[in-house]
Amino acid sequence: MYYRQMGKIPRKRHTVFKKEDGSLYREQVMGTKGFSGTQSILYHEHMPTEVVRAEKIIPFLPEYEEDSPLRHRHFYTPEIRKSGDALGAREYLMGNSDLLIGTANVDKPMESYYRNGDGDEMLFIHHGSGKLQTMFGTLSYRRGDYLAIPIGTIYRLIPESDTKILFIESYSQLTTPRRYRNEYGQLLEHSPFCERDLRGPETLETYSEKGEFEVMTKTRGFLHQHILGHHPFDVVGWDGYLYPWAFNIEDFEPITGRIHQPPPVHQTFEGHNFVVCSFVPRLYDYHPEAIPAPYFHSNVNSDEMLYYVEGNFMSRKGIKEGSISLHPSGIPHGPHPGKTEASIGKKETLELAVMIDTFRPLRIFKPAGEIEDKGYMYSWTGG
Repeated sequence: MYYRQMGKIPRKRHTVFKKEDGSLYREQVMGTKGFSGTQSILYHEHMPTEVVRAEKIIPFLPEYEEDSPLRHRHFYTPEIRKSGDALGAREYLMGNSDLLIGTANVDKPMESYYRNGDGDEMLFIHHGSGKLQTMFGTLSYRRGDYLAIPIGTIYRLIPESDTKILFIESYSQLTTPRRYRNEYGQLLEHSPFCERDLRGPETLETYSEKGEFEVMTKTRGFLHQHILGHHPFDVVGWDGYLYPWAFNIEDFEPITGRIHQPPPVHQTFEGHNFVVCSFVPRLYDYHPEAIPAPYFHSNVNSDEMLYYVEGNFMSRKGIKEGSISLHPSGIPHGPHPGKTEASIGKKETLELAVMIDTFRPLRIFKPAGEIEDKGYMYSWTGG
């Protein structure tokens, strides 16, 4: 991300910064990779370490399913009935040592506050609107937004309408693709989006009241309850390169060519050992003999997870909005019968989907089995 500043800050770092009553604002350096990664400096009304009580709560992950024969899989997330706030509604579907993936049907505001102490989070808004309130300020969200939330950020999600989320909990920092940035971090001309498309917090409201405020911290396999002695959004100002931001999938400008382009042209973000791609409405390939449908391919060292948002999914049959397909490494996959032929001569696609390619195999959590299309593996033969 690029440099941003909000609220009141002193002219120099690590210098005296006083309130009107003569007492000090409390400076907090929040950064990644020790002191060598991206960071921001926040100035608090109170000490961020002022905790009244700390209690360990419960494990938050379901069990992984037992190993089974390698196969292509299809999960239909609209069948998930679980709902609630943006933490309690999470249904974990798959994951590995690099990330966790799932969906959430959010129909209630978060009453408590929350932070992920293990890594960054990315919330893709399938539908709905509302506010992401954070210690860095407030971001409005709408359909199609990716919301990126750095590790350790305290936040609440307040829906203004029922919100469906595809979430990623990453154990590493989420960034824009390295090949789209120059040596100074600026997005280059061939990037499918630029800094103008990225939205930081819109407003910074400071709450100075004392009292007991519950913050749920997710780390080390557990949710931990921390009761602060003050409001967690007591920041009067901050600056730096680490903060929550939003990017709408509609602002991704697709890269097209005379013949079929490989999946990396759709890449939007990356973490350690995985990438996030955006498939958006786009013109098809314009070579006179082009085949727009993707060719059959064996995933090379990666599992391919695709979340279908809306539109006509030109290479798949039986896929609906909210479907998740998983094509694992080790066996080839490609268009369903008839889809290659049907694509020839077509000029455009109106599909919208989010793809996550992982470079370590994904394991499936047991609850995902309840929403699985068991016959998907055999849908290429009609068996």
